[in-house]
Amino acid sequence: MVDFGNRLKTLRLKENMTQQQLARKLGLTKSVISAYETGLRQPSYDVLIHIAKIYDVSTDYLLGIESKKEIDLSGVSQEEKNALLNLINIMKKN
Repeated sequence: MVDFGNRLKTLRLKENMTQQQLARKLGLTKSVISAYETGLRQPSYDVLIHIAKIYDVSTDYLLGIESKKEIDLSGVSQEEKNALLNLINIMKKN
């Protein structure tokens, strides 16, 4: 589960979140988050699901089963983001 540790760290840093902040949200210690990121420990199913919800990704993505393509939307207004999401949803239906 090396992918998990790397993906967790990438998501955490992308959100400008410290290990301590993530640990607090999960009810864990900073050292446990560090162990996840370095591959020394594996999360329980409950923790894995909670992490997926925090970062709005699937557990498959966290486990490296599913790849996720990302689009940088920095500088895009919320109204523009909503319009893009609507367009994506329309495209998925076709």
